[in-house]
Amino acid sequence: MTRAARVRDNGIQYMAKKKKKSGRGQKVRVEFRRNRAPQARKKDWTELAGNSTRAEEFDPDSSERVVAKGGLSRKRTIVIDDDGERAQAKETRPGVVVRMFGLIAHVDDGQNVWPCTVRRVLRTLRINERSAVTVGDRVRFSITEERKGIEQAGVVEHVEPRTSELKRSAGRREHAVAANIDNVVIVSSADMPKPRPNLVDRYIVSALHGRMKPIICMNKIDLADADEVDAFLKIYRDIGHETLAVSAESGRGIEQLRALLANHSTVFAGQSGVGKSSLLNAVQPGLKLKVGAVSEDSTKGRHTTSLASLLKLDGGGYVVDTPGVRSFDLSCVPRELLESYFVDFAKLVPDCKYPDCTHIHESECAVKSAVEAGELSIARYESYVRLFTDPEFRGNATF
Repeated sequence: MTRAARVRDNGIQYMAKKKKKSGRGQKVRVEFRRNRAPQARKKDWTELAGNSTRAEEFDPDSSERVVAKGGLSRKRTIVIDDDGERAQAKETRPGVVVRMFGLIAHVDDGQNVWPCTVRRVLRTLRINERSAVTVGDRVRFSITEERKGIEQAGVVEHVEPRTSELKRSAGRREHAVAANIDNVVIVSSADMPKPRPNLVDRYIVSALHGRMKPIICMNKIDLADADEVDAFLKIYRDIGHETLAVSAESGRGIEQLRALLANHSTVFAGQSGVGKSSLLNAVQPGLKLKVGAVSEDSTKGRHTTSLASLLKLDGGGYVVDTPGVRSFDLSCVPRELLESYFVDFAKLVPDCKYPDCTHIHESECAVKSAVEAGELSIARYESYVRLFTDPEFRGNATF
């Protein structure tokens, strides 16, 4: 064996022993929060010019950096546990997050619901997310020692990998609305407020991107003509999505909805005022969720659900009632993946002339040809175009 080989082997053995001896887990580099990094560019030119009395006092730099100096190296080193081994060793117990209240996670261990803080290392690892944990997360948590005058609480030590998640963008960060969910019931209403196909399409994209099954549910069907309701649902039914027509007021379709929810974990999503809480109260009256009226002036719903909550159903399964929204930001979904979540495009994409066709401006596009021939819903195509091009639907959401 050459001298170089012996040195290499000895070095590998030494590092292996050192790692085994430390038992501290794996070191990783993570980014600082964006507000901790220096600004790359000055943004106060107008103020500087306005406060200057002489021209020579206002002398801007001849050049400036687009990226802040040292920005790529401004990271911190943290130590993480391997597969939650430390969490297992700390006498932790398993639980499910049933509610988030600010930075406090309410965790159900099957006997009690514990208010828990989240270990800082978990928040650091998920620094690009609005919260390190969300409703539906399976976690391991420890209980703090009882002290005089201080109520016992918990600390989330470890979050199990998620099987699915419903996410949206919140400013520069991602916000997971719910995790480990089977189905997303996308609730719209026949009237008061009017249905918004583009919002329904955005929820469908988010559900498929998060590995969940979308179910399109039309509520308040007693307020509209039956043909109008069927025409709206037929668009989604024809492309393979499950649909449902119900009325929380009259009870029509509630039994079918109750059967869909049994033995599944489901999140109810949709704009404010469509009746998500009313439907859940109809499915299980004992929930007694707060409901509100729709404004007659704006025909928009008022926010009555302020927090997402995981609720257990008597018939088996769980549901998550989420706050209503008026817009749903999908910046977290890459543009190049959008076509794969519009399932009615799938059979047409191979016939496009260009392999990287965006279906927006290209010639000989099979998707555009199908729209012109009436073979593809123009409303669905318009939703795709707006999601692909319009900053309003890929920027900050409005709540």
